[in-house]
Amino acid sequence: MKKYLEIGKITKLQGLKGEVRVQYYCDEPEMLCDFDTLYLGREHSPVTPQKACYLKSDVAVLKLKGVDTPEDAEKLIGKMLYFDRDDIDLPEDTWFIQDVIGLEVYDADSGKCYGKVDDIYQNGTADVYSIKTPSGGQLMFPAIPEVLLETDIEGGRIMIRPLEGLFDPEVIEGD
Repeated sequence: MKKYLEIGKITKLQGLKGEVRVQYYCDEPEMLCDFDTLYLGREHSPVTPQKACYLKSDVAVLKLKGVDTPEDAEKLIGKMLYFDRDDIDLPEDTWFIQDVIGLEVYDADSGKCYGKVDDIYQNGTADVYSIKTPSGGQLMFPAIPEVLLETDIEGGRIMIRPLEGLFDPEVIEGD
């Protein structure tokens, strides 16, 4: 598992005080300031967030300590922001999306491998997991207790029990 996980990408300048726009990948922009330290770029250089606020859709305005001019901020455009996974405690039965992508999905009853998780859609009530099948097809299932029985990050697998009619038989038979 990666030590540093992406939390957003700096996309452009905002104003004259060194603030930047960040396309954030967390639930809400204020989470950018829940960390004492974020890490900038591939070098994971530590930076201190001071203020973050919602701008639109998935974009926030972020102020970093020591970045006080547009010239300072311009050097950060295009850089990824990360957080250290050790700096956050997840509730039980909660995982980082980045850790779930790539897990193999198995039928709890038959043992059949449907493929690997290639995306997770967060649509409110329940996340929806997308599976890329070995033949290149796509299957989707809701992450509800009736379907998603077990997630084993260390073992690299998910156990599910699909509801009747959930998967297109043609996609399953193609594998």
